[in-house]
Amino acid sequence: MKKIILTSLVVCAATALTFVAFTTNSNAADDLTTPAPAPAKYKVVTVIESILPGGIGRSRMIETSTEVDYNAFTTARTDGKDTKQGDVDRGDIKINGFRETKMLNFFSMVGINFQNIASNDAVIISKLNEMANQGYELAFVTSGVESDAGKDDGQGIFITRMYFKGQ
Repeated sequence: MKKIILTSLVVCAATALTFVAFTTNSNAADDLTTPAPAPAKYKVVTVIESILPGGIGRSRMIETSTEVDYNAFTTARTDGKDTKQGDVDRGDIKINGFRETKMLNFFSMVGINFQNIASNDAVIISKLNEMANQGYELAFVTSGVESDAGKDDGQGIFITRMYFKGQ
């Protein structure tokens, strides 16, 4: 009887070890055949909406179509004071390739124009849907405003940057 119990325990242990070995090996094989995910790719779309009355401002949605390497415009300081930024020509940083979508100003001659705001929202939604259809996901949004600083200023913009992540 002891031999039968001992034999049964040995068979169960061998079966369990075989199962663990096959499970572990199949996962290792999957890891070798599954390619690594592609690195993420990012895009930025900037919306600038003017708050100048009467249509005299310029509101636009901007998206670059040119890739650059920021390292070409980057210098390093070693002592905290000596900068080589003067060696970087601003003209080299400016790109010529970008998409520009006309948008409407927030204000008309009589004040805030809600139809213009709704129209701009429709244009932005169209862009968001296009980006989603291209496989991009809206990662985050930042916004800022430079508003009218008083009677003699008469200038201001509302800027929104949308950062997209794709593969």
